[in-house]
Amino acid sequence: MALRSMTGFARVDDALGPVRWHWELRTVNGRGLDLRFRLPPGFDALEPKLRDAVAKRIVRGSLNLTLIVERDQSAVEIRLNEEALDQVARIAHRVAALTGSGPPSTDALLQIRGVLETIETVDDEETAARRSEAILVSLDRAVAALVAAREAEGGRLAHVICKQIDQISEIVQRVENLPCRRTEAVTERLRDSVARLIEANSSFDPARLHQEAVLLATRADVEEELKRLAAHVAAARELLAGREPVGRKFDFLAQEFNREANTLCSKSNDAELTRLGLDLKTIIDQMREQIQNIE
Repeated sequence: MALRSMTGFARVDDALGPVRWHWELRTVNGRGLDLRFRLPPGFDALEPKLRDAVAKRIVRGSLNLTLIVERDQSAVEIRLNEEALDQVARIAHRVAALTGSGPPSTDALLQIRGVLETIETVDDEETAARRSEAILVSLDRAVAALVAAREAEGGRLAHVICKQIDQISEIVQRVENLPCRRTEAVTERLRDSVARLIEANSSFDPARLHQEAVLLATRADVEEELKRLAAHVAAARELLAGREPVGRKFDFLAQEFNREANTLCSKSNDAELTRLGLDLKTIIDQMREQIQNIE
């Protein structure tokens, strides 16, 4: 499965007989799968089947699904409410007699609310069932279009994240090759530090001083952090090549990237190492922003 974004939009129009409808699906980031349906009156019973249909194709995201249904005018019957017309006509003639005005026109009577009634044709059970099935099929098409839109956006995200992972790998390699990490450079720094301490206080125990120097060198060593960062790079590339939704795993991995970058910066005793560590943190933060959109 290609990498998918959690953002997308899809619309599908369909019809059956005199009834037309369209689906609109909008999705944004979400921690899990959050479905929110807006259905017209009389269609609420479809919601369980609609939820099942969406859950088969989409794992994460906050989805708003709107169904709009319209009926052709040919399916609407206009009926005369004779009882209402009789009452209105008698009142109108009485008013005419009292005021000396002329009798009301037919147009005027028909415009009075309640004289004409608009009645929609009531479908039988078989017709209603066929329409419900057609609406479900339409939703499947809309979900397929939404998945395609999310995959297209996911392709863009994958391209960006791949570049960021390459940048992280490049920085890790540059840190590996820094002159400050060479044995001679580390030894020289420790020698200078020890010399300054002895000069400041001649009462230091040489054996204890040696132990402290070893501890200092161990705390300043970033070899383990670099190994873990390289392992995280390999894991990220493996996730990108996978066929399952990887958003949650990628989010966790980004946190691990950030943890190692923070430790690397805290151990730094060299200006260039600090600069590279800060560059690394910047790229990781940018990558985490992209990862928030992955399903």
